[in-house]
Amino acid sequence: MQSSAYTEKELVNALKQHRNEAYRHLYMQYRGALYNIILQVIADTETANDVLQEVFVTIWKNIDKYDESKGRLFTWMLKLTRNMAINQTRVKNFKVHSKNEDINNYVSIIEQKNSDQTHVNHIGLRQQVHKLRPEYKDVLELSYFQGFKQEEIAEVLKIPLGTVKTRLRNAIVELRREFV
Repeated sequence: MQSSAYTEKELVNALKQHRNEAYRHLYMQYRGALYNIILQVIADTETANDVLQEVFVTIWKNIDKYDESKGRLFTWMLKLTRNMAINQTRVKNFKVHSKNEDINNYVSIIEQKNSDQTHVNHIGLRQQVHKLRPEYKDVLELSYFQGFKQEEIAEVLKIPLGTVKTRLRNAIVELRREFV
């Protein structure tokens, strides 16, 4: 079976049989989307890469816990990825707050962070998005910041596809008013 010919059900069955080609396919198909989800929680690319590796190892070890009746494979992996990224942040925050460090260390960390990336937050877009009504904020967050397709947003939020499209359009109209 060619890796590009997997249906979701075939992929899940192959993963549960621990077939290497299925894991290669899974990694190639989903690494970008999962990595972007991690980057929404963790700004450090080295840590984000480590979390991505841990996510795929966890999927490998826990694929038998995936229940098709509770949702799609991508949704399960999305939740797993987001939880692992959040847990990593909590662990890192605990370690940082449990240390007493010189102020110079924090200045260099801030300077390094500011020079490494130009982020959406620098132009104030994310703050404006979070001022929108919750239903608009949710669809924009999933669509523009996490890279979900409209169909995936409908599935995650359990709303009709037409509602997703309407909310995205209305949210963009409201954002335009803020920036004009």
